[in-house]
Amino acid sequence: MTERVLHTYFRSSASYRIRIALNLKGLTAGHVPVHLNRGGGEQFGDGFRMLNPQALVPVLSEGGLHLSQSLAIFEYLEERYPTPSLLPASLEARARARALALDIACEIHPLNNLRVLKFLTGPLKLGEEEKLQWIRHWITLGFDALENKLAMSQQPGPFCVGNQPSIADCCLVPQVFSARRFEVDMSPYPILRSIDQACQSLPAFADARPGVQPDAE
Repeated sequence: MTERVLHTYFRSSASYRIRIALNLKGLTAGHVPVHLNRGGGEQFGDGFRMLNPQALVPVLSEGGLHLSQSLAIFEYLEERYPTPSLLPASLEARARARALALDIACEIHPLNNLRVLKFLTGPLKLGEEEKLQWIRHWITLGFDALENKLAMSQQPGPFCVGNQPSIADCCLVPQVFSARRFEVDMSPYPILRSIDQACQSLPAFADARPGVQPDAE
């Protein structure tokens, strides 16, 4: 059997996505913690840079493959292990799931990634309150659009796209966790809160939570 390893950090949203996806597919993976703050950041060490020169988590290692970028990992897992699927059945629903995942992974999360925040408080010398304003602004802007998009879709089912969790839910739940961590007001987002609650009732999501990871602090 090919060894499968996930290089992860408990609070990384992108790592959290892949933990959920692996759980949904019933795939096990050894977890190798990469602490993003300790010693200036373990991701910058030569050993990890050999896996990912970008010095970002997660990295999924399987056989001779070392794959970064969470959305690429989703697609790899989907193609290599097609059942159960991370995508809905119809072409249109699959497109919606991918679009929602990209809304989060490309339009919200990168603006609040750790290296961006460190640049704000380091070279740009923003204070802690200004950093929090930045985080809340971009999450709120993104969640406003997501809430409206989901309301307009009139998609039945408790999840982002229908009755089964998809890559969209894998991305949404970690972003909701991040919003709550930074005390974003979630009251304007009843659809997002409802989807998050439905997801959290499933072991695949509950077992991927940052607080229950071996490297949680």
